[in-house]
Amino acid sequence: MEDLVTILKELGKKRILITGHTGFKGSWLTEWLLKYGSDVVGIALEPEVAPSHFDQLNLRKRIHHYVVDVRDAARLNEVFVRHRPQVVFHLAAQALVRRSYRDPKETFDINVGGGVNVLEAVRHCQSVESLVFVTSDKCYLNKELARGYTEHDELGGIDPYSASKASAELLFATYNSSYFAERKGFAAASARAGNVVGGGDWSEDRIVPDCMRSLINSSPISLRRPQATRPWQHVLEPLSGYITLAGRLLSDPTTARGSWNFGPSENSVHSVLDVVNACINSWGSSIPVEIHKSDVHEAGLLQLNCDKAKKELGWVPRWDFGRTILETTEWYKHTSNGQPVNRTTADQITRYEESKVD
Repeated sequence: MEDLVTILKELGKKRILITGHTGFKGSWLTEWLLKYGSDVVGIALEPEVAPSHFDQLNLRKRIHHYVVDVRDAARLNEVFVRHRPQVVFHLAAQALVRRSYRDPKETFDINVGGGVNVLEAVRHCQSVESLVFVTSDKCYLNKELARGYTEHDELGGIDPYSASKASAELLFATYNSSYFAERKGFAAASARAGNVVGGGDWSEDRIVPDCMRSLINSSPISLRRPQATRPWQHVLEPLSGYITLAGRLLSDPTTARGSWNFGPSENSVHSVLDVVNACINSWGSSIPVEIHKSDVHEAGLLQLNCDKAKKELGWVPRWDFGRTILETTEWYKHTSNGQPVNRTTADQITRYEESKVD
């Protein structure tokens, strides 16, 4: 199987368009691709939070940065026509479950309507050679199974966010079958990742950013569902999967089309309370933990089976739960103590690349 750095070097020769590059995952992906010389075009809204990892890395001055809403098909197409990208990573999304309850129409407009616009832009842009269309592990109809969901399991969702991601997967499958399957010199795949943590995430209603804010400010941390379990992984894990997938779509498209799960080993699933306790222990100080009843439905048990990616792409997680929490906590600790964000982020990328693969 191709080495991750080898794939990154190949992508360094490409014009790459990323939607959602101002977000948490998008900013890490942009920084990683820039390390290897990729010509990056970004389409996204301005960051919703301050500080933002995107601004801390000064990415707006280092790439072709466009403030464009993916719901605006005309402007989206203008950027595609202007830059003629060769590789597209679609990450732009409304990604918060509780926000989807507050504004379901916005969630569907962005995750479904915006997804259609990206697929249409790719369909009409003949320069595109590969598309990685990112959705979520929550696209699966959650039946609280003890096993991990595979790519063949039923799609669906009770909450608006999950339903929007299941719908996005159906959209992708339709375009893949109707327009992309026979297109020469092009291949596309969708990617489904578990709960992502890591430095630079300051979003609302996410357990690790909430925990880091509490640790930095020595204030109580509030938990809604402490026993809920998720497939926690460092942000570099799924991104390495997306990168590996993009490389395979370019080099051997027949083996890369379809849908792919990227998550930790099934025996690495942990509860929300496990995450909080690990963060507190790693930080080295104590804060009060308060339990509050959730007022919306959220899944209790969710995990992924990633055997397909391991066997067919040669992708495997590099950092276990302990290493994930350690690296995440260290990022916030170092940057809150004044270490430059760009150095802290670059150091973690290098450590990840150098980590042994079992």
